[in-house]
Amino acid sequence: MTAATVEQSASKRQERIPLGILLMVGAGFLFAVSSATSKWLVADYPVGEILWTRTIISMIALSAFILPIAGLAVFRTRRPGAHVMRSLSQATSQTLLIVAFSLMPLASATAINFSAPLFATLASIFLLKESVGAARWMALVVGFLGVLLVTGPGADMFQAGALYALGNAVLFGTVTAGVRGMTSTESTETLTMYQIVLLSVAYTLMLPFGFVTPGWADALLMLVNGVTNAIGQYWWTRALHLAPTSAVAPFQYLSLIWALIIGFAVWGDVPTVSLLIGSVVVVGSGIYLFWHESRRAVVPTNAP
Repeated sequence: MTAATVEQSASKRQERIPLGILLMVGAGFLFAVSSATSKWLVADYPVGEILWTRTIISMIALSAFILPIAGLAVFRTRRPGAHVMRSLSQATSQTLLIVAFSLMPLASATAINFSAPLFATLASIFLLKESVGAARWMALVVGFLGVLLVTGPGADMFQAGALYALGNAVLFGTVTAGVRGMTSTESTETLTMYQIVLLSVAYTLMLPFGFVTPGWADALLMLVNGVTNAIGQYWWTRALHLAPTSAVAPFQYLSLIWALIIGFAVWGDVPTVSLLIGSVVVVGSGIYLFWHESRRAVVPTNAP
């Protein structure tokens, strides 16, 4: 892939909403796995070390996949400042989330993080001037209500950890909209590589604040954390490249299902009735939106 090819793939962006949705669902599963391993590791390792190992491993994995095809042309960009701002925002967002994991239960932190698609949609309206439409708004709001039903948020959630999680949700939501805006000139590969390289630099600066040599079992978990994060980041970026933010962002809610399964398998968390009902609501909103967007994709533009 030459420099011209990389630029051409960015400039000739195609709207492929169903594929974008599938990629977002897959990314959500991988992020759920990464979140679970981060939650497990943060009990014994510094936040900076977890972020650094995850990002370094992700950078190695993505470089092995992207650079042999795209070469150094992948770093050709028209918007270096936007890449730096995006990476700084995402570095802060990820740090806040890991801190939240260390201060509160995984389910509570994840639930608050699910407000990110709402912030992403709001940001896409004001920053990108995207047309959301009634169906997408309904799926977004219903999905979020389903998350609230699952978690049953109360006064006990308004603690220090909840504030960190909410800060992550706001930043992650705006980053989502920002990345969507950058796809008009940047390829998926360029966005992914700039992000992972700049994040690696940022997290390297955190290592002097603490580092613990991991055992073999924890080192394997760190490897899983990095690889799942790498693939998830690429799929997530590609999904935003293929579809409007408001169309794919609600499918991040499906991460709740993966988190429920992982929580039961690893920690023995038994789902409650409200959790199961809320999960049905979340999945139902996602299925409805997938049907709606797939139907729009096959309807002729001159159809009544």
